[in-house]
Amino acid sequence: MANQKNEAALIKKVKDIANVMASAGVGFTDYITQLTYILFLKMDAEKEELGLGSSIPDGYKWKDIVGLNGDDLVEKYEEILKDLSEEDGLIGTIFTKATNKISRPVMLKEVFKMVAGENWYMMEGDLKGAIYERILEDNGQDKKSGAGQYFTPRALIKAIVDVVDPKINETVADPCCGTGGFLLAAYDHMRVQSKDMEKQEFLKNKALFGADITPLVVTLASMNLFLHDIGVGHSPVKLQDSLIETNDDMYQVIMTNPPFGVRPQGSVGVSENRPEFVKTNDNQVNFLQHIMSIVKTGGRVGVVLPDSVLTDQGATAKVREKLMKDYNLHTILRLPTGIFYANGVKTNVLFFDKGEPTKDIWVYDYRTGIKHTMATKPMTRADLDDFVTCYCSGHQQDRKATYSVDNPNGRWRCFTEEEVKKSDTLDFKWLDLEEKDERTVQQVLDDMQAESDGIAEAVSKLKELLGGIDI
Repeated sequence: MANQKNEAALIKKVKDIANVMASAGVGFTDYITQLTYILFLKMDAEKEELGLGSSIPDGYKWKDIVGLNGDDLVEKYEEILKDLSEEDGLIGTIFTKATNKISRPVMLKEVFKMVAGENWYMMEGDLKGAIYERILEDNGQDKKSGAGQYFTPRALIKAIVDVVDPKINETVADPCCGTGGFLLAAYDHMRVQSKDMEKQEFLKNKALFGADITPLVVTLASMNLFLHDIGVGHSPVKLQDSLIETNDDMYQVIMTNPPFGVRPQGSVGVSENRPEFVKTNDNQVNFLQHIMSIVKTGGRVGVVLPDSVLTDQGATAKVREKLMKDYNLHTILRLPTGIFYANGVKTNVLFFDKGEPTKDIWVYDYRTGIKHTMATKPMTRADLDDFVTCYCSGHQQDRKATYSVDNPNGRWRCFTEEEVKKSDTLDFKWLDLEEKDERTVQQVLDDMQAESDGIAEAVSKLKELLGGIDI
C-alpha cells in the first residue's frame, strides 16, 4: 500500500512538471528525454554517496550542475549532454545524440528541483520502473508528439510474452524495440523462473537484445531497462538500422512490433546490404525477412504485422511462401482496430517456429465484432485471456477449436494444411457477427483524416516512382 501511495505521488509530481512544460511549449517527447538525462545524473550521484562508485566522469556530475542558475545552468547542462553522448557503454547509450530542448533557465531549474526532491537509486526497481513506464505510456498518448508509433499496448505485449513463453536460459531479441516494452515484459516473465544466481546474471546482462534506428527511442528504452535494474553496466539496446545490419547473431526468441509502411526517403536500400532478401520497399515485409534470418532453428517468434503481409501478392507473396516452407506458422491472432495510437490500423500477430514447414494454421479472431478505443475502452490483458487459454502454450497438441458447425461464431478455428494450400492469402475470415459502429463523431473524423493522410502519402509515393509524371 505504501508503494502504491509513493508511486501515485511521484507520478503526480512528474505530470505536474510535464504540464508546466507543456504550457511553456515543450512537448512530452522533449520533456521525457530531458527528464531521463537529469534522472540519470541524480541516480549516479546517489549511487556515489552510497560508496558504490560513479559511472560519470568528474566535471559532468550532478554536483557540478545542481547549484547553478540562469544561463550558467543551461550552458553547463548542454556541455554535459554533448560530452556524455561521446562516452562508451551505458553512459553513451543513455545520452545518445543528447541535446537540450529546455532553453528557458527557469523551466530547466524546475525539473532539477523536482528530481532533487526524491531518492531514485534506492527505490526498488519495480517501483521506479513502473513510474517511468507510466510516463512513457502518457507520452505515447500525446498525439502531437508522434511517440505513439514507438508504443505497443502493454496488454498485447503481455499476452504475446505469455504464449511465446521465453525461458530464463534463452536469448530474446526485439530488432525494433521502441521503448523496450517487449524486452521488459520478457524479463518480468523470465526472472521468476529460477533463483539461481548464474541464471539471473545471464538474464540481466546477456539474455536480452534490442535495437532501434531512432536516438530518442534508444535513450528511452535504455533508461526504461536500467530503471528495472537490467543492463546496469551495459545497455542491451543499440542504436542501429536492423534492416541493413548484417552479423551472425542469432536468437532463440523474437518478439516485436516493427514499423509499417515504406522505408524513409534517403535511407540505405535494404537490398543493397541484404541481397538474399526478396526485394521490396515495404518495411513490414523486410522486417519479417530479417526476423526469419536471425531466429535460431527451434526458435520461436511472435510478431505484429499488418493485414497486407497476409494478403499482398508479388514480393510479399514470395516471402510468405518462404515463411510457409521453412517455418511453422502455427498461429495467427487477428486484432481489432482502436488498440494502437495510429487510427484504423488492421493488424495480426503471427506466431511461428523455425525448422519445420507450415501445416495446419490456427486462427483466433479477436477482430470481428470487437470495438476498442484508446480513450474510452482500451484493450486489457483480460480481454486476451481466452486467446491465451486456447493457445495452449507448451502443450499445443491439446488445442481444441471453439468453432464448429454448431457454433459457427466460435473465435478459435483450425485451418487444415489442405485448406491453407488452397488459399491465395492467409486472411482467414468466417465469423458472421453484426458489427455496430460505436465510434463518436470525433473518432469517425479522426479515422477519415487518417485514411485521407494515407491516400495522400500513397499518391505522393506513386508520383515519386513515376518520376514526377502528372497523374
